[in-house]
Amino acid sequence: MKVKGFYTSAPSILSVGEEFTLKFKVLTEPHPVGWGCYVKPPTLNGLFNLSPRGIKYLDNVYDGDIEDVVIEIEGRKIKFSNYSGVFFGDKRRFGRVQGLRFNEPGIKFIRLIHPETGIETYSNPIIVEENPKYRIYWGDLHSQTFFSDGLRCPEELYTFAKEEAFLDFFSVSDHSEWITNRQWDYFCSVANDFNEQGKFATLIAEEWTDHKAGHRNIYYPDNTGRILRAGIDNIDTVYSVARKYGALIIPHHSANKIMGVNWNLSYDPQVEVLVEIYSVWGSSELGADEGNTRPIKAMGGEQKGQHVIDALNMGYRFGFVGGGDIHDGRPGDELHNMQEQPDDYKNLYRQGITAVKVKSIGRENIFNALYQRKCYATSNIKPILNFSINDVESGSILVNARKLHFEISGVSEVLFDRIVVMSDGKIYKSFNIKKNQFKIEFEQNYCGEQYFYVRIEREDGEIAWLSPIFMEV
Repeated sequence: MKVKGFYTSAPSILSVGEEFTLKFKVLTEPHPVGWGCYVKPPTLNGLFNLSPRGIKYLDNVYDGDIEDVVIEIEGRKIKFSNYSGVFFGDKRRFGRVQGLRFNEPGIKFIRLIHPETGIETYSNPIIVEENPKYRIYWGDLHSQTFFSDGLRCPEELYTFAKEEAFLDFFSVSDHSEWITNRQWDYFCSVANDFNEQGKFATLIAEEWTDHKAGHRNIYYPDNTGRILRAGIDNIDTVYSVARKYGALIIPHHSANKIMGVNWNLSYDPQVEVLVEIYSVWGSSELGADEGNTRPIKAMGGEQKGQHVIDALNMGYRFGFVGGGDIHDGRPGDELHNMQEQPDDYKNLYRQGITAVKVKSIGRENIFNALYQRKCYATSNIKPILNFSINDVESGSILVNARKLHFEISGVSEVLFDRIVVMSDGKIYKSFNIKKNQFKIEFEQNYCGEQYFYVRIEREDGEIAWLSPIFMEV
C-alpha cells in the first residue's frame, strides 16, 4: 500500500491565541477488512457484520512506514512523526498535532506535505477573531448499525465519528423496526456514554421507516426517548410523541420514488423544522431537469412533487441539514461508492454533513441550534458560510420588509464556482465566483416572495445549502 494523501480537520473558528489541535490521517487505497480475533483492527466481517446489502467494511488509513510529514502553518514548518492509532494495537497513521495557535486574526489554512511523494493537502478554512460570536461545529445525524441493515455496532460508529472522521457531533439513527426495547435502552446508553460536554455531542435518535408517509428521523433533546415503529405507530403518533418529548423530526431522501415523502400527507410545523436535503442517496433539493447535479438515482430514482423545493413552495418552513444515511460503518467519511456490489451503490454519492452555529459544543446547544435552524448542509465539505437579509440570519423569519439587503459570504480551501440565490422555486440571482473567499452584497425591493435560500457550488463539484430565510408580512 502507498500513501495517497491526507484527511484533515481543524476548528472552523478560533479566537486569537487560542490553542487547538490539528487532526489528520494518512490515506491509502480503500481495502476490505476481514474478520478474526487477535488481528489488527478494525475487524468487521464476523457473524454480526454480514451486511444484508452485500457490502463490506473498507478501511483507507495507511499503516506502513512513513517519513516525517511537514505541517506548514503561517510560514512555519513543523515535522511530525508521533502517530497513534484508535484501538488497542492499531498501527494506522493518525496524527494529532496539539498546542497550535494563531496570534493574529484573519483567514487561515494549514498545509500538510508528504515529502517522499510531494502530495499536499490543505485543511478546511479557519477564521481567527478577537472575540468570536459563535463557533461552527460539524456532524452527521444519520447512521445505521448492524442491528438493522448497516455495519458495525453503536460503540464502533461513535468511535469512528469522533476519532476517524473528526466530527464534533453524531447520532446513530437506526431503523427502529428492527430494534427491541432492550436494545433501544442500550442504544440510548451508548449515546449517553459518548456524550462529553465541551468535546463531543451525541443525540438520542431513531429512524421511523414508513414507505407511505415517508421516512422520518426523530431526535430527542435529553438522555432518552420513546422508540417508535412504523406499522405500529402511525405518523400522528410520531408527531404526538415528538411534541411530548420536545423532539425534532427530520424527513429525508424525500424525492425518492420508493422511500420518499409525499408532502401532502403529513407535516407538523411545531416539530418538523428541518429537512435532510442531501445524503449518500443524493440531493432532494430539486429535480435533475431543474439543474440538480446529484439527483437521486438509486431505488427507482426521483419522484416529481417530492423535492424539498416543493415543500418550501407549499409553505413548509424547513432548515437544511446534510446527513450520511450510511450503511458502511464509516459515519462522516463513508466509502459507499467504492463498494463492488450491489449495483445500486454505483448510484450513490459522497455523504452529507451538517454545520451548526453555537457558542460551545454540547448536546443542548447542538439540539437548540438545530431547532432554531442555525445550520446548513454540505456534501461533506467544511466551508465557512454566511447568508443574511437585513441582518436577519439564515434559518430565521424576516418580518415586514420593504427593501431587502442581501449579504452572502464564504471561505473554502477549494475555489468556489457559482453562488445561487433561490426563491419560490426558481433562481433569483446567480453569481460566478472563481475565488476561495467572497462577499456578495446587493439590494432588491420585496415583491411578495415566500423565502430565499442559497446554494453554494465549488469547482470540484461539491455543494452546500444555506437554510432559508422566510418572509412574513
